[in-house]
Amino acid sequence: MSKVRVLVACGAGIATSTVVMKKIEDLFARNHIDAQITQIKIAEAVSKQDSNDMLITTTMLPTEYKIPAIKAMAFLTGIGQDKVEAQILEEAAKIQARQ
Repeated sequence: MSKVRVLVACGAGIATSTVVMKKIEDLFARNHIDAQITQIKIAEAVSKQDSNDMLITTTMLPTEYKIPAIKAMAFLTGIGQDKVEAQILEEAAKIQARQ
């Protein structure tokens, strides 16, 4: 099974995406999911979507994407984090099933 390729984006690609990226790394590790996680600015998502499987973001989505895009503000607020984690794991399972 190959890696799930994940983009983690915030407005500037620095602050909130760093926090979220660490939480996603931990989530994948706990669930034995091999993932390649790349931290980006949301403006880069369109050009990087073709070589990735999923986008996880802490900012508003400026456009539609070809890959699943998951809003992950819950990782910063703690409110509804379990639901977002379940959504991420569900998408990762779908991606792995297609590989």
